[in-house]
Amino acid sequence: MSTFIKTEITDHICYIQLDRGKSNAMHLEMIQELSETLTTQQHNPSIEAIVLTGKEGFFSAGLDLITLYQYDESQIRFFWEQFISLAHQLCAFPKPAIAAITGHSPAGGCVLALCCDYRIMAEGEFIIGLNEVPVGIIVPSSIFELYNFWIGKANAARFLLEGKLLQPQDALRVGLVDELVPFNRIQTTAIRKAKQYASFEKNAWQASKLNIRKNLLLALEQTKEEAIQQVLTQWWAPNTRTILKTIIENLSKK
Repeated sequence: MSTFIKTEITDHICYIQLDRGKSNAMHLEMIQELSETLTTQQHNPSIEAIVLTGKEGFFSAGLDLITLYQYDESQIRFFWEQFISLAHQLCAFPKPAIAAITGHSPAGGCVLALCCDYRIMAEGEFIIGLNEVPVGIIVPSSIFELYNFWIGKANAARFLLEGKLLQPQDALRVGLVDELVPFNRIQTTAIRKAKQYASFEKNAWQASKLNIRKNLLLALEQTKEEAIQQVLTQWWAPNTRTILKTIIENLSKK
């Protein structure tokens, strides 16, 4: 029984909706559920593509810092292991994966979208991007590779170091998203794209996707332990704890 992930299957396409609170902030149980859902749909022969979507106003606000701040050392290590594994799993998902970005998508939400093959974003006053550095979280080299894969090295480096969050129009201009549509058209646009990809010869499409992503997947795999170590050392640093505490206090007031 899924608590934080809803699925619906229509015409051989599985809609995977993130469904946790108002902003779909991710904690351990949510990413584990998403991972289980991906495994199920990957091995379901009747599923030809997936559409990953959020709720109106939020795709995902990223990691649930309020919950993560309370984790002890073993819990937070396990969380980061699972999160990087999830990014690898979604990147390596052989079937077409479309991100229907229904609203704000900073940090971990942006990572999920970047792992997909095509990103459609709702028009509006939303933000997307990787803003980990200002929060005091070290960006692993593999996440840089993921950003760079879509927007090029120079933009990825600049954006990461300043924790830049982009409006939909700017995200479209730099190639971070592929299409902007009104919110009420986001699902039909995602379906159309999923069906287009699914209509190609399956083996040729899937093998090509994995060939194209070979170096990216290697980067996620090979730097995983180093990335976790770096992130954890920084996570417990007094400066980071202070920044996180301030962010959490501000979030709690909202």
